[in-house]
Amino acid sequence: MPRNQQGASYIGILIAIIGFAFLVKIVIAVWAPYWDDRTIDGQIAELLQSSPKNISPSEFESKIAQRFDMNGIRDIKFKDIAQVMNTDGLQVKKDYEIRKPFLLNIDLVLKFEKSFDQRSVQTK
Repeated sequence: MPRNQQGASYIGILIAIIGFAFLVKIVIAVWAPYWDDRTIDGQIAELLQSSPKNISPSEFESKIAQRFDMNGIRDIKFKDIAQVMNTDGLQVKKDYEIRKPFLLNIDLVLKFEKSFDQRSVQTK
């Protein structure tokens, strides 16, 4: 009487472990840039909300650079990722991308875009 195999095979378990390791590698590569972007968004919104309406773009840029240093965002410079304009209130447009090496010659490209308006942030 032949016995049927029950349970997972060694190859099946090995493939599951490799798949899990691959997903963990993706999460590790993507987590830091997304966390930094979330911190950047929070700092921009907070500074827009607490700043007076007549703040100059250069003064805003210097204050946000100080906040970046205080929050441990040292590899991203505000002037490289955002534009500050003063037309009908202060407006900040953030647009940048980060390339992270992933596997061999494969890179992950993360693109971040968001616009902030001082009037809409202060009404919240």
